[in-house]
This record gives sequence, structure tokens and C-alpha cells, in this order.
Amino acid sequence: MLDMSRLTVLVADPSPHMVKIFRAMLRGFGISRITEATDGAMALEAFKDNLIDIAIVDYALTTINGVELTELLRADEKSANRFVPIIMVSAYTEKWRVVQCRDAGTTEFLRKPFSARDLYDRVVEVVQNPRPFVRSAHYFGPDRRRHEGNGYSGEERRAGMLLEDAAPQASTDQDNIDAMFA
Repeated sequence: MLDMSRLTVLVADPSPHMVKIFRAMLRGFGISRITEATDGAMALEAFKDNLIDIAIVDYALTTINGVELTELLRADEKSANRFVPIIMVSAYTEKWRVVQCRDAGTTEFLRKPFSARDLYDRVVEVVQNPRPFVRSAHYFGPDRRRHEGNGYSGEERRAGMLLEDAAPQASTDQDNIDAMFA
């Protein structure tokens, strides 16, 4: 088991009950430095006051939602937490939402409900396999590619994704979510 005792984790979830569940799971992983927030504004303040190693952020935060929080963190060039791995959690898993989170700079996405093993796997992934950050005209965040592609680098490489992402869709299972981050 990975030693996580030196990690500082921010848990931002609007449900105090979920915050307790996260806290219990993280303590079970050996993490004792846990900062908690129940809305996006509190989470943003926590980032200003603390050096965070990993952020676990719910999509449906109030005041500032999880996507907006991610965008604010990634855009702030002076922030010490700009490069923090962000694990977005949500029961809202339509493909367009997952893509929105990925394109905002989220590192991982975890579908609710989840098990302690699911959370542990995401935490281990961001600790053991940190992603390099990339910058383009419209994106700053972790490299979204986990594997070597087919080598095609032409302009229309992702054009087909736009049409399918616009259509309303049912919730996506965790395996398909993981594939969107691959």
C-alpha cells in the first residue's frame, strides 16, 4: 500500500454527509491532513490558504461549481495550487458533462456512487502517474492523453467529437468515463 501520510487533500462537496464519507475513506488510506469545504467559494479560499496535494471536488458545488472552480485554479498563474490534481466526483455523468470537466482541466473523474477502492485507485493514479501540464490557445491543464494515439496530428483530428458531444445522452458508466480521459 502506498504511503499517503504526507498528502494534504481538499474535499469539496455540498453534502456534509459526503464530506464525512470522504474523510473516513481518506483516513483509511492513511491521509490525515484533510481540508473540507461545502461550497465552491469555501474551496477557493482553502486553495488560497493551503498548499493542497490533491483536490476532490464535486461537480455540483454551490456559489462556484466544480467546473468553474477548476477553471479558476488553472487560470490563476500566480496560484501555488495551479497544478494540483483535481478528481471531479459527480452523480451527473452525461458525456457532455464529463467532457466539460476534462476540458476545464480536471485530472480524473469519479462517478457517484463509488466504492473506497474506486477512490483509492484515483488517488493512487494522480500520485504515482502525475500528468504533465500542457498549454494551448484554449486549454491549460493536465495532458488529457494517457496513451499513444494512432499518430495522426492533422487539424480535423477531433472534429468528429463535437457533433456527438452536443447530443443529450444518458449517464455514462465509469469505464466510458475513464476512456474519455485516456
